[in-house]
Amino acid sequence: QGEARTPADFRSAVANGVATTDTLSLTFLDAIDRALKYNLAIISGDLDIRQTRAQRLQVLAGLLPNFGIRPSILEEQTSLASFGFSGLAGVPPILGPFRVYDARGFLSAPLLDIKSLRKYQAGAEDIKAAQFNYQDARDEVVLISTALYLQALSGSARIESSRAQVTVSEALYHQAVDRKDAGTVPAIDVIRAEVQWKQQQQRLIAYEGEFEKQKLSLARAIGLPLGQNFSLADPMPYDPPPVGYTVEELEEKAFSQRPDYLAKQAEVRAAELRKKSAAAGKLPTVSLDANYGVIGARADAVHGTFGVVGTLNVPIYQGGRVQADVADADADLQHRKSELAAIRTRIDAEVRAALLDVVTANRLVDVSRGNVDLARQQLEQSRDRFADGVTNNVEVVQAQEAVAAAEESYIASLYSFNAAKTQVARARGDAGKSVIEYLKGKR
Repeated sequence: QGEARTPADFRSAVANGVATTDTLSLTFLDAIDRALKYNLAIISGDLDIRQTRAQRLQVLAGLLPNFGIRPSILEEQTSLASFGFSGLAGVPPILGPFRVYDARGFLSAPLLDIKSLRKYQAGAEDIKAAQFNYQDARDEVVLISTALYLQALSGSARIESSRAQVTVSEALYHQAVDRKDAGTVPAIDVIRAEVQWKQQQQRLIAYEGEFEKQKLSLARAIGLPLGQNFSLADPMPYDPPPVGYTVEELEEKAFSQRPDYLAKQAEVRAAELRKKSAAAGKLPTVSLDANYGVIGARADAVHGTFGVVGTLNVPIYQGGRVQADVADADADLQHRKSELAAIRTRIDAEVRAALLDVVTANRLVDVSRGNVDLARQQLEQSRDRFADGVTNNVEVVQAQEAVAAAEESYIASLYSFNAAKTQVARARGDAGKSVIEYLKGKR
């Protein structure tokens, strides 16, 4: 008649994959750790931060003094006649050849450049935005790898459930054959039982194929080597805590710590500073250029020289370039503000949906778990009635399908509950940290 099981069996059902000596036992945390190391989005986010920092350093270079040393030796012969100086008493038409030794240091420093200063300040906000985007990418990778692991666990539980249904169907088939041989049931009962057995086998084959594809998706997302065999080491978690937040409290946390929202805020601030930088193109700039060194006709006969130049550059007319730069920067600023408003609206919707989903999913788990118990009781009673000759096996087949449907609903509700919990963490803005802490507590 098959082995009796409880809903707890489904929470702990795992698949061992291909039984080889090099099969990797993969836990939730292993999957997340591998995803954070090898996922392309993480690598790309880190490169974006490095590139943004380099761009800011380029702007900073224009604000810092430049100092260099340039020694030189000049060997020259000059024709004065070619410049119109000929026939002068006591002045030869050809000077030289003569040699000049010159060694000096040069200093160039912008003393006042508001435009470049605003660009540099905007670069600081760009770095913050890149760092927040990197954190957001990490959170997304944690959520995706967790969701794929949960999907694979659900697929494993479906296989476990289907195998049990195949066992029950086989037992019912043999029971029908025995009763037909005893002359207590017609042949149609045997055919019906065999059809049910084959249908359960088909369902098992489909679940096994789907499970293998789920494992492939998980392996690809976390960067496992091609062809690496692995098994799922952790059971399906289930910890239904009371909802600890109202919508208002969750939104307050989201707006203060969600990295995607904070990144957009930083982008808005950077756009505001770029607009100020564009407007500063009409402001004067002040720079300093100085040099000091030695010069002489021989290396052992030189004397010191220096020069200092302070420059004030006052723009008068630039052909409308400043106005065009300001208009372009303002358009970008308005675009960033609209993105910020859009993500704020999206966060509000995500918060409300996540809270509804976690409450609904938790209730579905409770109901579906009870339905599994009731469906199994119905199946047992139907089998007893069939064995006693009270009814044919139509009732048994229907009861078996009810068990299969109830177990499928239970497996789906467990997945939905855990997925809803991760979405609450995502909506709150600390998905990477809270999901990992939750999974650590379930090990």
